[in-house]
Amino acid sequence: MKLILFTCSFLICTFLNAQQKHPAFMDQGNIYEVNIRQYTKEGTLNAFAKHIPRLKKMGVQTLWFMPLQPISKVGRKGSLGSYYSVASYTEVNKEFGTLADFNKIVDKAHALGMKVIIDWVPNHTGADHPWLTTHPDFHERDSTGKAIYTADWSDTRELNYSNTVMQDSMILAMKYWTNKTKIDGFRVDVAWGVPYSFWNKCIPILKKDRNLFFLAEADDAGIHKTGFDATYSWTEFHIMNDIAAGKKNLLSLDSVLTTIDTSFIKGAWRLYFTSNHDENSWNKADYATMPGASHAPFAVFSQTYNRTLPLIYSGQEEPVLRPLAFFEKDAIEFNKYKRAPFYSALLHLRNSNTAFSETAIFKRLVVDHPAEIMAYERTNGKSKVVVVLNLSNIAHEVLINGLNPGEIYVELFTKQVTNDIHLLQLPAWGYKVFVKK
Repeated sequence: MKLILFTCSFLICTFLNAQQKHPAFMDQGNIYEVNIRQYTKEGTLNAFAKHIPRLKKMGVQTLWFMPLQPISKVGRKGSLGSYYSVASYTEVNKEFGTLADFNKIVDKAHALGMKVIIDWVPNHTGADHPWLTTHPDFHERDSTGKAIYTADWSDTRELNYSNTVMQDSMILAMKYWTNKTKIDGFRVDVAWGVPYSFWNKCIPILKKDRNLFFLAEADDAGIHKTGFDATYSWTEFHIMNDIAAGKKNLLSLDSVLTTIDTSFIKGAWRLYFTSNHDENSWNKADYATMPGASHAPFAVFSQTYNRTLPLIYSGQEEPVLRPLAFFEKDAIEFNKYKRAPFYSALLHLRNSNTAFSETAIFKRLVVDHPAEIMAYERTNGKSKVVVVLNLSNIAHEVLINGLNPGEIYVELFTKQVTNDIHLLQLPAWGYKVFVKK
């Protein structure tokens, strides 16, 4: 069976003495997840391309495309199947378009100063992937010789990472995309399910020609040592959901954040989100887990906190307040863009203000309601941003200690100018982002 490596305490000490290095283009960056099937009525790359200028204007810096490859038919779920049941690593799903169509999108994004990453599914193939017959030893098999799958992923088959030829074939498949396109990196599905020794071999090979960005679907400090730039903040996300539901308070989130600070390699990025394709379709993320006014302060947190790499999912700017079907066509209807100004303000601030660069200094500020109110500042030279969040359903008068007196700020959303922010009135789920003039 496959060997899965998890973080060990003795490794953590080693990590803390190291510094994570990232591609420079992702400094102050952000990610927007593209669900091609549901993004337009056509569900094609060419139809999506029309939205790129709008997303650029909103402040999106990197586009992440869910898997572009053909979907297996054996064991297919629903009529269209799961993106993550890949029938061929080196082809494009004809429902979406062609490789030429995708390359046009990459060129268009690059021309606007944006970056593009693609989803990669290395833990398993689809149930009718050619390797199952051409290379039967590329897959995990039971005692009867039958290819196996994990959990309820019956439309997939597990890959055998003890086979070094399979490993090399996987790397060659990834290199196909770096050779045939100008993508800027990979988001790796179930990265935690692949032996970390493979990433130690794979990532340096892929980075040899250009400094690609790697996002791991994993919530593990150890995987950063293999070369991944960012990991998922599932632990923090689940706590945020509990706070929004009134089950926990900010002290619980602080406990998790302290653990992250002490266990992850210095400079490790964390992907923060209020929704993504899994959380939207299966767990009612955003519209139900952080309903109404409670969404905004957590979105501000995901965009501005220390070491955050913020994610926005397809349709959150509309917003789409329902689960998108995962195995069927279920097009998003874009027309109102109610949240677009909110996200745009945050994204453009992050893109333009050096207080969000890797060289910035992050500092938590002392407040008089620590179980409900979070305050922090980010400073880089003359640039400073102060964020105050009410993560509760009760209005509070907030006293903030540790601020430099006499500084002049502009509040990001109201544009109000002030030189005194030590005492604030915050409504339930209120938030303030002060930018130093």
